[in-house]
Amino acid sequence: MTARGAGLLVGKVALVVGASRGIGAGIALAMADAGAQVVLAARDQAALALRVEEITRRGGQAVAFPVDVLDEDSVKGLLAEVRRRFGRLDAAVNNAAGGGRPPALLADWSSAEFDSAVAVDLRGVFLCLKYELELMLSDGEDGGGGSGGAIVNMSSTAGEQGVSGLSGYVAGKYGVGGLTRVAALDYAGAGIRVNAIAPGPILTDRLAAAGLGAQKMAAAAVPLGRLGQVQDVAAAAVWLCSEESGFVTGTVMPVDGGRLAGVPAFNIKPNQGAPDPN
Repeated sequence: MTARGAGLLVGKVALVVGASRGIGAGIALAMADAGAQVVLAARDQAALALRVEEITRRGGQAVAFPVDVLDEDSVKGLLAEVRRRFGRLDAAVNNAAGGGRPPALLADWSSAEFDSAVAVDLRGVFLCLKYELELMLSDGEDGGGGSGGAIVNMSSTAGEQGVSGLSGYVAGKYGVGGLTRVAALDYAGAGIRVNAIAPGPILTDRLAAAGLGAQKMAAAAVPLGRLGQVQDVAAAAVWLCSEESGFVTGTVMPVDGGRLAGVPAFNIKPNQGAPDPN
């Protein structure tokens, strides 16, 4: 059986920021399976080494560089390393997230907690976009770059629909959607496409650790009746970075099993009529 996305990124250089675990690690693996040379970046170098080993074992090509998206010099240095190593960047996925605090009413958030959430979820994406775009736009003395590219930012359904208790996270993810649309408009003329993905409940390590009860509760809120898998998000990222989506830019794509479609009015099955309102 052919893997999803097989061959879609052959000959491409792809960067995944936040690739040490979870969705980011899954995206890096899927991009390598699709034929890309993948650069993995995150703070946890030990975890990155394991991801590179896994990709190599499967016959893929990958290298890892450390990065802290809170530090502009670190992000700038990462893209300098990509340029030095490969001379160009064809695709990038910005998946780093974190900061903030556990859910709480807005007035119970401190300004420092809010700033922490927005710094990672929004400012970190801005910094990655800034230096990724610069490399994609650059002609370079070695002839690399300057030939367009594709960038995918990781948002959330919480960036399209408010979630009580998550002030900083929601604000940051809404901002990611806005940055994505602005970047898409700014650089469409240069052949660079910028999109975002808004995952719904995905069975990551964190949700797995929360236990079966939490997983059933999350799945119950999904119209398709199940949790998403990391591979579902990874397949969307590969497609958005490939020529298969060459006419798609400036969009936030839900990968959410239908959660953002709305709230079903009645518990009915296909080909059944709606209940008589009388």
